This record gives sequence, structure tokens and C-alpha cells, in this order.
Amino acid sequence: MPASTAPQDRAATATPRLIRLAAVVLLVLWLGLGGLGGPRIGQLAGLQENDSTAFLPPEAESSLARAEAAAFSDADTLPLFLVLTRDDAIEPAAFGTVLAPFVADLGSVPLAEGLTLSDVVTSEPEALVPSEDLDAVLVPIALASDRVRDRVGEDTVIRLVLDAVRTHATDELGGEGFEVALTGPAAYVADFSSAFAGIDGVLLLVALVVVFVILVLVYRSPFLPLAVLLSSVFGLAAAGVVVYELASRGWLSISGQSQGILSILVVGAATDYALLIVARFREELTRTASTWQAMRRTWRGTVEPVSASAATVIAGLLCLLLSDLGSTRSLGPISVVGIVAALLAALTFLPAVLLLAGRRIFWPRIPAVAGPEPDADARPGLWARVAAVVGRRARPVWILTTLALVAMAAFAPQFRADGLGNNEVFRVEVDSVAGERVLTEHFPAGASTPVTVVVDEADAEDVLAALADVPSVAEAAVATEAPAGPPGAEAPPQVVDGRVLVNVTLDAEGQTLAAQEAVAEVRDAVHGVDAALHVGGLPAQALDTRLANAHDVRVVLPAIVLVVFVVLVVLLRALVAPLVLMAANIASFLATIGVSALVFNHGFAFPNSDPSTPIYAFVFLIALGVDYTIFLMTRVREEVPLRGARPAVLHGLSVTGGVITSAGIVLAATFAALFVIPLVFMAQIAFMVAFGVLLDTFLVRALLVSGAAYDLGRFAWWPSRYAKPGPRRAVPGS
Repeated sequence: MPASTAPQDRAATATPRLIRLAAVVLLVLWLGLGGLGGPRIGQLAGLQENDSTAFLPPEAESSLARAEAAAFSDADTLPLFLVLTRDDAIEPAAFGTVLAPFVADLGSVPLAEGLTLSDVVTSEPEALVPSEDLDAVLVPIALASDRVRDRVGEDTVIRLVLDAVRTHATDELGGEGFEVALTGPAAYVADFSSAFAGIDGVLLLVALVVVFVILVLVYRSPFLPLAVLLSSVFGLAAAGVVVYELASRGWLSISGQSQGILSILVVGAATDYALLIVARFREELTRTASTWQAMRRTWRGTVEPVSASAATVIAGLLCLLLSDLGSTRSLGPISVVGIVAALLAALTFLPAVLLLAGRRIFWPRIPAVAGPEPDADARPGLWARVAAVVGRRARPVWILTTLALVAMAAFAPQFRADGLGNNEVFRVEVDSVAGERVLTEHFPAGASTPVTVVVDEADAEDVLAALADVPSVAEAAVATEAPAGPPGAEAPPQVVDGRVLVNVTLDAEGQTLAAQEAVAEVRDAVHGVDAALHVGGLPAQALDTRLANAHDVRVVLPAIVLVVFVVLVVLLRALVAPLVLMAANIASFLATIGVSALVFNHGFAFPNSDPSTPIYAFVFLIALGVDYTIFLMTRVREEVPLRGARPAVLHGLSVTGGVITSAGIVLAATFAALFVIPLVFMAQIAFMVAFGVLLDTFLVRALLVSGAAYDLGRFAWWPSRYAKPGPRRAVPGS
């Protein structure tokens, strides 16, 4: 190059100073936001509400029953059950000489410096409930739910209570031959809290490491993956600031599962958007020597599909506001905040980094300026070959792919989503489940989760008589003023404003389908006495949750389909293509349900699924699955006026195949990180979303959508009318 022309060339390719300054300012702002939002993500754990009672609608029968039953306790209690067992029968004398003094001393058990058990209970432990075989005795401990969730140092009060009670019981009664087990709602809350304890640490770390490894393999560059990951991390920090402020003000509720999904969703979505931007930036760098011009073209070419993708996900997530369940309803705005934060990070932070770093960020594979891009059938690589196959055999390709999806969807009726019992929700052994097994060996299966009914004192006998005829009821009794003691002890009923509390023990355990069916029988019997009575308790809450989810399936799912379809119509300016896309994604979802049924029933041997699992899977698979189709079809629509309808499909598939495949693998791997949380619900969501995304990436988008769009030709874009291909880049065959 002549020396006289070098300054002019450098000026032509240089980035304007004002633009560079704006990029630096953006980076500084994001660094500040990251410093503010990072701690907020960790602090969300202190705002979690993992109690299912907080999520039911107030008009649910179990919610009304819970409000009525609150009058029979001094405060909102969280029961903990201490189960003491011996290999031989407990002598009657032991109740007075050993067990009674032990229970009397429980209140003085120290939890931490200046804190004893008496400070965190609603009433002093006094009850001793022997089993019929006299091999076990149950000691109920009524914890104050508003106190046990407090933190003392690194531990929650509820964890301190469990450790202290277990240690005290073992020290005092181990010499008498007693073995100690703890269970009940309080024990389960503690184990749930432990399961979610690493959600802002281990889960996020696993997700980021997995994404980093995949990005290094894709780009073979040490620097570019760091830029992409930083955009995800800063997006999550921004989401953390907003969600924390909303949750701390009580404007929305957050649970462990919604916090986990927020982290995974932001990392996955931000990485997906970043991959599309990086791929287009690299493509533009091969066409111009100017980094600034390459970024301008990149931003113009990606802002619409990325924003449309985010808008589709946001629209689908907002449909969750129609849910009857607070946990599902709050996931909508929480996830929307995450998607918006991911979008902003991808469209501002990442372009600023790419602009300032330029070609060097791709080192050692730095893109060089090349000649005009080849047509789809001349492009090298796997996806060019796939596009060629689609072009030659479009109709057989999409028909065979559809038949494969139908075959997988045939197993969908085997998917069970009736609810999980207490001993079925964890994938690892936990103390509360072990204690539940000990309890059910000596007491009725529903002893730890009684059903409650508040009735007028005058009607109590009629209600008890009606309950006696219910086969699934093991025992029904009126709550008494004084705790029950050794066999033969009696106490007067507890009467509040002329009403009494009837505790009903079921033969079925916890929140299983059998327990829910038993609750339905109890309600029929009780309503036969008085239709205004309300049946509550944890099994009743499980039944009401399942009924609320059935409502959501009827209302939320069709709303999501309609909203996403409207977004696609507006984006693609057509009716036929959106119909094809929605049909393809629904078929993909049903296929995922079918495969999941086989894997859960015969692979993982999961006994059942949470009723909300299909709803969560539907939201993410429909909204996120459409993402990749949007990336493809917006590029196809961009090429139609230049190339013609059918060649545009092949070109779009060829140029987007690599980046969309990478994005699908990243998103699937990100959701698969949910496996680190030892809960069946999270494992099922992880598998369903990961499998569904891969199915969309490799089959639905690549073969079904592309084949159908090619087969339909210009009719796919009806009623839009595109001009015939111009001479500049026309490709025959449309």
C-alpha cells in the first residue's frame, strides 16, 4: 500500500472517537451495575417463600380452612415432629420417669448464644403421643413460622432447632435405648432450604462453566467466551437489582425454584442473543475492513430478531399472570425482568466490548476481509449440506419429521402430573424423608399431615360420625385444650367462639394422589353435614394446587399460544408462516412430553410429577423454542425480496444453522445445570427443557420448519407480497 494512501485507509476503517467514548461509558455503567446487583442475587435467598400455602389463591377451600384454623393457635405455627422409637415396647412407667422430664426440659435447649427453643415456639412442648404398638412416641413441637426463618450467623433458626433437638434427644435418651427421628412440615422446610442453599452459588457456577466450555469449543478463542459470559453475568446482576427491590417491597413473591429459573433463564437467553450478535459481527467483518461499519450492520441486522425473540418470550411469560397459583403467577414478572436484562446486556454491553476489541477478540482465528458471500448452495459446511438436502427433498423431509414427532408424542398420555408426596420430592436421602418413614411405621400414614375442619361445637358429633364412614380416614378427633399424655389421659375440647377444630388423620401419606383423593372423600362427607364447612391441611392444599393447575392448563396455555402467534404475525407480516411455526412448536412440545414420560417412568423411575411441571415446560419450550425459528425466519424474510422465497429458505438455513445450533446447545446445557438441585421438580424441568430445545434445534427448525417453508414457497408469506428477486443477488428456483 502506498504511504500516501495509508492515513486515508486508516481513517476510513477507524471507529469515531465519540462512538468509542460512548462504548467506554457503557462498560463503566455496566461494571457499576454489576457491583450493585451481584450481592442482590445472593440476598434473594433471604426473601424466598417456599411454603406452598403462600401460593394458593385466598378463595381456595384449603386457604379458607387455614384462616379458620389459625384461631386455634396463638400464632402461625410450623409443626415439627420428634419421633422416638425403641426395639421393645415402652413401659408405661417410662412416660413419667424418662419421657415427661425430657419433654419438660425441651424448652431450655440452647440454639445459639442467648437463644433457646422456648424463644421460637408458639407453646411449650408437652405432648407425648404413643403409638398403638407402644414401640414409638411422638412429640409435637409447635414452632413459630415467623421466627424459624430468621438467620443466626450462617444458619437459619430452623436448622439450629433441628440440630439442637436431635443432639439433645440423642444425649438424653440414647442411653435408654431410644432412636431419634425428625420429620413434619418444619423438617421439610429445612431440607428444602438446604436444597436451594446453593442456588446463587453452585448452580450459577455450574451453568457458567458449562457455557464457557461450549463457547471455547465453538469459537476456539479464550477471549470471546469471556465477553459473552460477562454479558450474561451483568444481565443477571441487573435482573437481581430489580427483582430484589420488587420482592423486598412485597410486590412479588420469590421461591427457590423461581430464583433458580431466573438465573438459568438470564444466562441462557443472554448467551443465545450474544451468539447471534457475535456470528453476525464475524460475518460482517469479512465484508468490510471497518470495525465500526461491521458493528453498525450487525446491530441493524440483529436488533430486530433478538428483540422479537425477547418480545415473544416476554409475551408468553406475561400470560403466567393469568395463573391461579402465586408461585406460577410471580414467575411471570420475575422471568420478564430477567429477559429484559439479558436483552439490554446483549444489545449494549456486548456490542461495546466487540467494538472496542475489534477483530482481536476472535484471536487466534481473526476474520479477514473476503470477497462476496457465496450463495447457499455454494457455502461449505454441514448446514449448507443440510440446506441442499432440504432443497432436493423438502416434502419428504418435513413429512417424515412430523411423523417422528407424532410417534414420540404418542407416549404423552403416560405423563403423570398428579403431585409428589413428601417422600418423593427429593432425589437424595434427607432427614425429613427418613423421619417420615419412621413415623409411618408406627402411626397412620397421614399422622404428620392431618386434615383440618373447623365446625360449630354442636355439629362436631355429626361431622365425626360422617367421617367415621369414610374408608380413607384412619382417625378423627376434636382438638383438646391440654396435650394428650400417657394412655388414658383425657382433656376438654378446645372451643373458640363456639367452634372446635377437628383433626382428621388419613391412611394416605402427605400430598400424594391417594391423599388428595382421600381429601375429596372427606370433603364430600363434611359438606354433606354442612356445605359451608371448609376442609384444609397440607393434603387439601395439594388437591387445591392440582385443581388450580388444571385451571391454568385450560386458561394459561391457550393464552400463550395466542399471544405468541400474534407476535409472529406482526414480526413476519404473514399468516401462513406463523401458523406453521406454532403447529411445529406444539408438536415439538407434545413430543417432549412423550419422551419425558418414557424417561421419567422407566429411566429415572420418578413416581410422579408436580402438577405445574407441564405448564413450566410449555412456557419455556413454546417461548424459547420459537426463538430459534424467529432467528431463522427473520433472516429468510430478509432474503426473500433479494433471492426469492425458496432460495431464501436455503440461504437462511445455511447461514444461521451454525449459530442457532450453538445457541440451542448452550441453552440446553444451561437448563441441564438445574440437575445440581436435588429436587425431582427441578430435574424434570431440566430434562424437559434441555431435550425440547435440542429437539427444536436439530429437527423442528432445521427440517420441519425449513422443509415446510420451502415446500410452501411464496404462499408461506401470504398475504404479504414480495417483489420478484432483483438482479443484484437473485437466485433462480423460487
